[in-house]
Amino acid sequence: MSKIIAAAGIRGAHSFVAQAKQKLAAALEKHGPDKEVSFPNTGYYLPVIYGILGVPVKTLGDMKGIIERCELILPPLVREKSHLPYLGPALDAGMVTLFAQELIEGIRYVDDPDFYLRGEDLTPEKIWLGAADDVILRKRGVEFVDGTAPGFAAILGAAPNPQVAADIAVELQKKNLYVFMAGSYKGKSFAQQLLEAGVECGWGTRLVSFGPDTSAAVFAFGFATRAAMSFGGLEPGDFRKILIYNKDRVFAFALTFGQVVEEWYATGLGAVNYGFPIIADTPIPQILPTGVCTYEHVVSNVPHKEIVQRATEVRGLKVKVSEVPVPVAYGPAFEGERVRGEDIYAEMGGGRTQAVEWTTMASMDEVEDGKIEVIGPDLTDIQPGAKLPLAIKVEVAGREMQVDFEPILERQIHHLLNYAQGLMHIGQRDIAWLRVSKSAVDKGFRLQHIGSILHAKYHEDFGSILDKVQVKIFTDKAKVEEILAKARAVYKSRDERIAGMTDEDTDPFYSCTLCQSFAPSHVCVVTPERTGLCGAYSWLDCKASNQINPTGPNQPIPKGTTLDPVYGQWSGVNAFVQKASRGKVERYDAYSIMREPMTSCGCFECLAAVVPMCNGIMIVDRDYSGMTPSGMKFTTLAGSVGGGNVTPGFLGHSKYYITSRKYIAAEGGLKRVVWMPKRLKEELRERFDKRASEVGVPDLLERIADETVGITEEEIITFLQEKQHPALTMDPIM
Repeated sequence: MSKIIAAAGIRGAHSFVAQAKQKLAAALEKHGPDKEVSFPNTGYYLPVIYGILGVPVKTLGDMKGIIERCELILPPLVREKSHLPYLGPALDAGMVTLFAQELIEGIRYVDDPDFYLRGEDLTPEKIWLGAADDVILRKRGVEFVDGTAPGFAAILGAAPNPQVAADIAVELQKKNLYVFMAGSYKGKSFAQQLLEAGVECGWGTRLVSFGPDTSAAVFAFGFATRAAMSFGGLEPGDFRKILIYNKDRVFAFALTFGQVVEEWYATGLGAVNYGFPIIADTPIPQILPTGVCTYEHVVSNVPHKEIVQRATEVRGLKVKVSEVPVPVAYGPAFEGERVRGEDIYAEMGGGRTQAVEWTTMASMDEVEDGKIEVIGPDLTDIQPGAKLPLAIKVEVAGREMQVDFEPILERQIHHLLNYAQGLMHIGQRDIAWLRVSKSAVDKGFRLQHIGSILHAKYHEDFGSILDKVQVKIFTDKAKVEEILAKARAVYKSRDERIAGMTDEDTDPFYSCTLCQSFAPSHVCVVTPERTGLCGAYSWLDCKASNQINPTGPNQPIPKGTTLDPVYGQWSGVNAFVQKASRGKVERYDAYSIMREPMTSCGCFECLAAVVPMCNGIMIVDRDYSGMTPSGMKFTTLAGSVGGGNVTPGFLGHSKYYITSRKYIAAEGGLKRVVWMPKRLKEELRERFDKRASEVGVPDLLERIADETVGITEEEIITFLQEKQHPALTMDPIM
């Protein structure tokens, strides 16, 4: 361990503890000890402190105990002629630094609650996003689970100039990494430099500007700590497992730009605790032996052109980068980019015009691989701001290709087009919406490049099943309408196929273990009547995925003997679950919320919970941030249920599973639903009303309470009684 780094880091830790102590004293005098403290919309309190120490900091008064713990752990300053082994004290100093930083930022939320933005996007007036709430954690956590985000880079300081900052940020984006930015150097932050260079920042582009001070770096560690508890199912206070989880599963590293000061050294030591190495652009001392981190701990004096590649090597991060022949940057990091207002060059679909996407199988002699046609006006034929109709027809052929694979490939169009910088894509099928930015057109992007993207990525991702890909792009209105009619007939046929399937008549079911990278004991069992809890996988999707990749996450599960048709248990499913969960889960019910419900990883679209007084259940989706009749918000509920646990009384599931005839069938099904957010009710109305008619209560949706009625059991039960909700006369649910 470098004596210089240890000494500077320990001094930095002392400085942070002194700052936290001073700020706490002022806050206590101003607000009193009972003043509530929290990062917005999270069930994890101050997450580093909660995860590592197991202590929920709820008020300013609770912070006094954390200060005392910090002072107890804080090592003494290093004397000039000291020969102590520095590793242990240095790591203690690093962890104390994170505790103190979290106290400082928690007090900031009390003193200036509007300092940080809420949500995912920046505004012209504010650029600091602060702590990620649990909705963002779970939404973005899915990307870490499925591999589209292999890790993150935590940045302190500022590059020599905005162009260098932009070059580094884009290289990190191309490697699909998140970029968490905090602190400043010579009065300038990395985030400010990106904005000066015209780079869009925010959670959507994976360039996250946490805050202007070094203490804001703790938000990155809070994100990592919550990932371990939420997706890994680890308990607060189990610090050893949480730190090991981060070393092994959350592939992150720190980059420093500028002269490294004592507070940066202290923060870096905090990173080392998590197994995150530090790579610097200045000639600071190095720590090259392996130990806590996978490889080197501190690597310095790295040229800016090499720093991203060097960092990924030191972290041991394997990044797959696709070279797609388009004139703009390309990668998943650009998926959340928004094209707005004056930057729109062309807009297609989204209610402004008709837009449709269709992938269809053809015979080998009907497809010319790599052929791309544009039928109708191209971007060079229109004025900026124009609106065009659009039809994208992708024809694929291959000896292993099947009709069942068509929707799998078609669904990828959304992601694949969004990965291009300067394109914004929303929706699918006949409700697609595409915007192309002026900057993309200035760089040479044309409609034919849509075909270039789909040709390259279809071959890369699905080369095992297809041999040829050709793309036809229509902007002629009559041709678009012709393709639309043909595509809608195919959509209808696809929907009818899955709608006619039942669990009773189908064998095998399929697994989905994509989320095991974050929740090792979770196994999703997907049946014809129960989609994956993330909403992304149906039984047909899993079947097709298994045929495309026989050793992948979607494996066939022979049902075996039916053990309980009401609760949904089969011997083969139990055996598979026990093996796939490594013995952590022996069995679970497919159709019950009360006995042994299916595990949840944290990626679920919705969460159901029993509402005892109302003899029913409530459903809340991840986009609803308010309070619920369970007495908890979605984030708190999700923190209790996720991580691969079997939690009776709670159930994670997809939105569309709500309207399945198997939805909590063991407890009476749809008639048990007594509360849902109003927006979710409207989103599901058509499907819900159809299913409600099937169970004999066609107006059931109108009898279900929402937040406009109340958010407590006492408030909603009167409404349920007035509406004569069927749950009130059913057998007791508990």
